[in-house]
Amino acid sequence: MKNVLRSGTAALVTGALLAGCATQPEPVATQAPAPVETKTPDILDRQPASPPAGIFRPDVPAPAPLPEPGQAAPPLMRPHPPQGQTRVLELLPPTLTRDRKAWAGDIAAAFTALRLAPTDRNFCAVIGVIEQESGFEADPVVPGLSRIAWREIETRRQRYGIPKLALDAALSKTSPNGQTYKRRLDTLRTERQMSALYDDMIAELPGGSLLLSGYNPVRTGGPMQVSIAFAEAHARETSSRTVVDGDVRRAVFTRRGGVYFGVAHLLDYPAPYSTPLYRFADFNAGHYSSRNAAFQRAVARLTKKPLVLDGDLLRYDNGRPSANPSATQKAVLALSKRLKLDADDINAGLRQEKTDAFARTPVYQRVFSLADRTSGGRAPREAMPRIDLKSPKIQRKLTTEWFAKRVNMRYGNCMTRAARGAGTTN
Repeated sequence: MKNVLRSGTAALVTGALLAGCATQPEPVATQAPAPVETKTPDILDRQPASPPAGIFRPDVPAPAPLPEPGQAAPPLMRPHPPQGQTRVLELLPPTLTRDRKAWAGDIAAAFTALRLAPTDRNFCAVIGVIEQESGFEADPVVPGLSRIAWREIETRRQRYGIPKLALDAALSKTSPNGQTYKRRLDTLRTERQMSALYDDMIAELPGGSLLLSGYNPVRTGGPMQVSIAFAEAHARETSSRTVVDGDVRRAVFTRRGGVYFGVAHLLDYPAPYSTPLYRFADFNAGHYSSRNAAFQRAVARLTKKPLVLDGDLLRYDNGRPSANPSATQKAVLALSKRLKLDADDINAGLRQEKTDAFARTPVYQRVFSLADRTSGGRAPREAMPRIDLKSPKIQRKLTTEWFAKRVNMRYGNCMTRAARGAGTTN
């Protein structure tokens, strides 16, 4: 959803086309993504000892909740057999008529490959995200993408003092698909087209590879708008399990590849949330952002200093913790004496913020122990990340909370369809 097309679009075009220009385009002016969680062979080893009624626990179905006094016990709930495609077909929105069986097959295939429990709740979580992100389009159209690209190009041309005639001449060059680069810019409609255009510019234009390697402005894609950086990392770490052949970036823009990596990002990590709402927030903001936002809120209340509850505890440069401490890091360090931890212990714990292991570090446990004693009750362990979504294609104010609630609504609709069907599972 977020960060589909960044301001790097202009640098991509002007730098690649005019490699002789003395000024090198500046890097994309956005925070680099935090490191992706390192996976272990069996995700169950990383589950909490006593997980809540977590509807997304992989490999095994969540236990049915105990009935309230006076209520009848719920029927026995079992996971669906591996041929979950039939159940997915029943759960898909009735408005989806095109390629319905293919969508169900690819969703079921992802669950099988990732060894995730094929339950109604898991299926509905994925269906809710796909419906929100793309409306079940493998390569969704981005309204006004050509206009956005041209506006960014013109801004960069003026910034670097590139003569318009020189830019026009470069863009008139014929690209590998037989069209000029200008024609391809004029007809841009999807992120896959934009990514392919970028790749051709790097490969074909003078100096493109030298100046622009690593600056592809298309950071997310496919039916679930999954992060390409996540997909590439996931493919490296699970090469024996991946169902995607060939180039990962290109696979993300396909139905099967986009669904596979999107399901992995949404479900294939342990998160002890009480409601799926926070997992949907994590899908938008990054793994464990909702847990980390709650940690930030606890720290802010202990220090009486305002913090942005964005779920990022550290600053990052090119995916690595920065030497420049974040506001959250400074605030936790200020609690050093009360936590009875030195700076090395605190920083070592914070560096695990993108893994489930962070909840087992001394800094996490002591912050919440102190927060519980101070508040006289149990401080919340989950909170909605406060993030404004920024992208040239977004024309109004959107937030991670907006996204999570929209997906949650679609998830609820899917669960209603499940309840009306012939039996449900957790």
